[in-house]
Amino acid sequence: MASQTYQLFCIGNPLLDVQVTNGEELLKKYDLKANDAILAEEKHMSIYDEIVKNYKVTYVAGGASQNAARGAAYVLPPDSVVYTGCVGDDDLAEQLRAANKREGLREVYLVKPGQKTGACAVVLTGHHRSLVTTLQAAEMFEQSHLSSPVVAPLVDAANVFYVEGFFLTHGASIVLELSKKASAASKTFVLNFSAPFIPQFFGTQLQSILPYCDIIIGNETEAEAYAAANGLPDTKDLAAIAKAVAISPKSNKSRPRVVIFTHGAESTILVSSAEPDSPKVFKVSPIDDKLIVDTNGAGDAFAGGFLGAYVAGKSLDECVEVGHKMGAMCVQLVGPQFPWPKVSVL
Repeated sequence: MASQTYQLFCIGNPLLDVQVTNGEELLKKYDLKANDAILAEEKHMSIYDEIVKNYKVTYVAGGASQNAARGAAYVLPPDSVVYTGCVGDDDLAEQLRAANKREGLREVYLVKPGQKTGACAVVLTGHHRSLVTTLQAAEMFEQSHLSSPVVAPLVDAANVFYVEGFFLTHGASIVLELSKKASAASKTFVLNFSAPFIPQFFGTQLQSILPYCDIIIGNETEAEAYAAANGLPDTKDLAAIAKAVAISPKSNKSRPRVVIFTHGAESTILVSSAEPDSPKVFKVSPIDDKLIVDTNGAGDAFAGGFLGAYVAGKSLDECVEVGHKMGAMCVQLVGPQFPWPKVSVL
């Protein structure tokens, strides 16, 4: 098993999503926004017990990068994608392993005995989702795990790396080392902004890693937060924001930086530093409102589809279209999941 290699290496916070619908009262009580993602503060900690006690709960394997990794694995042949993060030695971790196995995703978790696996309260209101995360074991990831006998060969063999922005809240130095290594070897490093609070409150960490990133993925609220945090003149002009990110300093100049901003059911914008004044606009095929179950994980599904197509050697235009297909399939199911039997999207 140790000799198996994988083209795509993903790292992030493994979480179990605890999902509830009709959560309007929860938004009010816990001062949450309808379409946001935050780390739980002390005032939020009772939400986990409350939703289990008072709501019909659905448990779904989560964690942004892990969702995207499962999406990429869904698109690609078996044994194409490997994922790492830190979990506890509990039943939650076993649920994550089972979900990954079904999708053909190899996991090489760092396991912390006696610790709890992280969880994310997913509060659904209509087509919006509010995410409240308690990281638990996820923030105990150690850099040494990447150089362990099992994981080091997987890092060395991968051609594409993917990291969620959420990981920067505790693992910026780990991401910096990994991104520098990828850049020096001319491998592709992909970063997802993940949530508005990342560019807003973890801008220093983000800016330290940006020079080593080849592809940036985000949504409109994350783009707006980046623009506001970096003093850009128009926080609503997605093409201009994407251009600003694309042309910021880059370590490996042998390939352009590509920035992709999704915007829900509206068009996706792609800007390359090779042609920063020529943004590409990709229309999203509308889905009947009646078919939408929830939007939890839709952005991760897009990222997974994009990554899978990228690893498969598709053009950037094709990668975006595959991302759209995966996002569309995801919103018609509960949480970050995909239809079975597998639907071919490449």
